[in-house]
Amino acid sequence: MKNKILKSVTIFAVVLGTSSFTEPDTKKVDTEKSEITWKGYKVTGSHEGTIALESGELKFDGDKLIGGEFAVDMTTIGATDLSGEYKTKLDGHLKSNDFFGVENHPTATLVITKVNPTGKNSYEVTGDLAIKGKTNPITFEMSVYGSKATANLKIDRTKYDVRYGSGSFFDNLGDKTIYDEFDLVVDLVF
Repeated sequence: MKNKILKSVTIFAVVLGTSSFTEPDTKKVDTEKSEITWKGYKVTGSHEGTIALESGELKFDGDKLIGGEFAVDMTTIGATDLSGEYKTKLDGHLKSNDFFGVENHPTATLVITKVNPTGKNSYEVTGDLAIKGKTNPITFEMSVYGSKATANLKIDRTKYDVRYGSGSFFDNLGDKTIYDEFDLVVDLVF
């Protein structure tokens, strides 16, 4: 019996000794070099602009993406396809409670909860996205090459209580209808 226990302990020690218990490698995102662009669609066209990344990090096991989290400064949301008075009006409206209510909700966050490799540098990423005090899961594709990563997200704004001009909630909007989904293109440098 003692021999069996001693043998089990020895095997366990060998397994522990050959296993790697490494901490994930956390890479801080360079917020000055990284960029988030958005594009929203309406019946009569679209608008696009930028939002600043407040902070972010990606976690790796070797060269394999395993997690990350990000904070976005919603007070920086602005249009890049307009100028002058029209830009000022749209920027103000996006920051108002009709849209993102940045006075009460200045930060949006994304925490990666699951990563599945889909190719050499490609991943299907699932995370918890919080906008305007509401958190919902979201899944998107991300590519990582060297010290850069890109992701394209399609977000249903109505899940975050952003309903202004939504044909899903208001009737007879006609050409004033704003589509529920908007796009984010995220280019990260770390």
